[in-house]
Amino acid sequence: MVADVVQRSDVQQAVAAGLARFGHVDILVNNAGVQPPIGTLVDNDPQQCEQAIAVNLLGPFHCLQAVLPGMIERRQGKIINLSGGGATGPRPNFSAYAASKAAVVRLTETLAEELRPHNIQVNAIAPGAVNTQMLDEVLAAGEAAGRELADARQRAVRGGTPAELAAALVVFLASDAADGLTGKLISAPHDGWQTWDAGRIAALSGSPWYTLRRLDPHTVHPLLEDLS
Repeated sequence: MVADVVQRSDVQQAVAAGLARFGHVDILVNNAGVQPPIGTLVDNDPQQCEQAIAVNLLGPFHCLQAVLPGMIERRQGKIINLSGGGATGPRPNFSAYAASKAAVVRLTETLAEELRPHNIQVNAIAPGAVNTQMLDEVLAAGEAAGRELADARQRAVRGGTPAELAAALVVFLASDAADGLTGKLISAPHDGWQTWDAGRIAALSGSPWYTLRRLDPHTVHPLLEDLS
């Protein structure tokens, strides 16, 4: 059914319809997202900024609040949030999108700890440069997209990251094979998750790998110990 994730009432109606048909919700994938405004922050339309934050951050918040009571009651659930470009590094000319997606990652990590006692896993994924409507947004923005415009034009010709790769990662995280993996940001094209077994997941569970951290001696040292 069609719903606007910005509208809390729409989300509640959609979840209620799902509950009425299936009885409970096992998996939530927060995939809705928009990029505009594209351009320097000083030139951005404030209303577009608010809309980007509403869709990219408050949308998942509304969906989470709608499904979590049932998941907590059943002590079972899998949540996958879509992160995106700019969450782990600066993304000039895409400030609202980057800030909202970075917030999604921190929300993921925080919620993972809140829900750990309830056997609910929460992870985020970076799908890669998949050619979606977001590519059209960059192309339409033209020079306002800055240094990303040239790459977008190339991707329009040669293709981007296969959408099936990101979808496969979502399926993995939603499956029993990923039990115990929570609070991580995983890159679909770069992190080698296809080889992760129960042992690797157990090792990651107490590690800062695949999380947002400031790089300094205090945070880097435990990572180097993991590699030794």
